[in-house]
Amino acid sequence: MANFSRFIALGDSMTEGMCDEIVDGKYRGWADRVADTLASEDPNFSYVNLAIRGKLLTQVVDEQIPAATKYVTGPDTLISFHAGANDVLRPTYIPELAYAKYELGISDLAKTSATILVFTVIDRVDGKGRTAQMWHERFSSFNINVRRVAEKYGAIVIEADSAKWMADLRFLASDRLHLNPDGHWRLSQAVLEKLDKKSDASWKILLPPAPKKSWLRKKSEKLFWIIIFVLPWIWRRLRGKSTGDGRSAKYETPIAWKPKP
Repeated sequence: MANFSRFIALGDSMTEGMCDEIVDGKYRGWADRVADTLASEDPNFSYVNLAIRGKLLTQVVDEQIPAATKYVTGPDTLISFHAGANDVLRPTYIPELAYAKYELGISDLAKTSATILVFTVIDRVDGKGRTAQMWHERFSSFNINVRRVAEKYGAIVIEADSAKWMADLRFLASDRLHLNPDGHWRLSQAVLEKLDKKSDASWKILLPPAPKKSWLRKKSEKLFWIIIFVLPWIWRRLRGKSTGDGRSAKYETPIAWKPKP
């Protein structure tokens, strides 16, 4: 695959890099890590990251895509697009509307002639019952739509099914939603491999089985998670608030990117 002179990252908290290490006051994230490698191939490489935590699909499509298209220079521009997971978690989620909006966003990006990168997500989680079943049904359907749209518009797909490690809680932060530094590193290597770039194949290696936890510890950790993360999330939803309210993107315009150690 050809070298890229520019990388534009679009989306929500995953692409912003939440819960990775902090560099220069900002979360690093998988996208910054990919930019490091791409920058090592081109001294004129530039990077844009418009992703903001908590953004819904419509916000990403309506706000970030128009901003991104101004900076596309042609097929040598790589655009990553990952949005819609926050919508799937909402009780008001309507799949048909979300799928149409997702395709609209990708079709607009395809018109720029940029190289487009999209993502499927883990569609099955630990646990049983209605919540786990709803998660599986909604996210598996979401993934089907991502693949369909990607095939239609010639986008590259990063398949969660090819990254089974993502289902391991040890690669998630304490909120059980965002990747931790090891998780962001692994995802960056998966992306680089898909782009035929230099990568570390150890990203595919699964961890040994985790030590079993006592019933008390598991219950304590779940209670901590509910109090610290779930209840505040519900409270924000009830007030119509988002963690991204009032926030601006990390890198709103192209910047000359120098690889980080």
